[in-house]
Amino acid sequence: MDAGGVGDGTPLVHASAQGRQGSAAALLDRPRGKSVPGPRATTVGLPAGLLKTARPRQWVKNVLVVAAPAAAGGLFSWHAAAQLALVFLLFTAAASAVYLINDARDAEADRAHPVKRNRPVAAGHVPVVVAYAVGGGLAVLTPLVAATLCNPMTAALLAAYVGMQLAYCISLKHVLVVDLVVVTTGFLMRAAIGGLALGIPLSRWFLITTGFGALFMVSAKRYSEAVQMAGKAGATRALLSEYTTGYLRFVWQLAAGVAVLAYCLWAMEEGGVARTSLLPWRQLSMVPFILAVLRYAVFADRGTAGEPEDVVLRDRALAVIGLAWVAMYGLAVANW
Repeated sequence: MDAGGVGDGTPLVHASAQGRQGSAAALLDRPRGKSVPGPRATTVGLPAGLLKTARPRQWVKNVLVVAAPAAAGGLFSWHAAAQLALVFLLFTAAASAVYLINDARDAEADRAHPVKRNRPVAAGHVPVVVAYAVGGGLAVLTPLVAATLCNPMTAALLAAYVGMQLAYCISLKHVLVVDLVVVTTGFLMRAAIGGLALGIPLSRWFLITTGFGALFMVSAKRYSEAVQMAGKAGATRALLSEYTTGYLRFVWQLAAGVAVLAYCLWAMEEGGVARTSLLPWRQLSMVPFILAVLRYAVFADRGTAGEPEDVVLRDRALAVIGLAWVAMYGLAVANW
């Protein structure tokens, strides 16, 4: 194509004039009272739109389903691996159901948002009725499949997760403190469901460490959002303006302290300590755990702690610390 004209060699100015005349003629010819149709969903774009609405990037959070079995050393069998893979898929389906219903419900509001208007439902690539239908179907089928292929406790937890998240989308996200508790509980449910599916008792220290560790990351993210939105109109979360940065800082500092204390108490307790391993890996794992919390707190303090998975993948030092903790934890479980 010539830099000074369109593809057929017509001068650019002349082509622009013709384009304006054609647009004006099209407007005059259009019947009055009829609006130009918006973007329509196509058969080709619908599956891709549904997949995008299900937030594939968020699925990495569901890896937490292996947390409880890993803590108890229950990963060393094909049955456990297959069951955990099934639980991962079921939790992913349940979370996707919530995202689909949430986007269908907020479609009108999202169209007025500079970023959210690009979501498939708001953009018209996925019809609202289809998002409701697929999301509702997944919400109903997921607990039923869990009750058939897993056990009643797993099905009950999945049903409770879907119900809690839908309540969050409808009203709980507008309630101070409760919104933090709901999001934190979602992480805790992910971490607990693997143990329930395999019939593994859940340690009190495991639950405390996981719960407050999740609250640390959730409140750090909220704090970062509040810092970035300070002095700006139109916060991305309606409730965000009601929190003060001082309060959110207090919450993530408190949660970090409790998580570290609970982990140290777990690591130092006598029950379950391996006596034949080369080194006290369980106690040594406190070092990378504390370092990881301190490193994550750097981003929280700067107001740059966004999605937890983005923070970990973006910072090489934090990723190395995490790998060191996984290695020591694994050696403690394997009793090497």
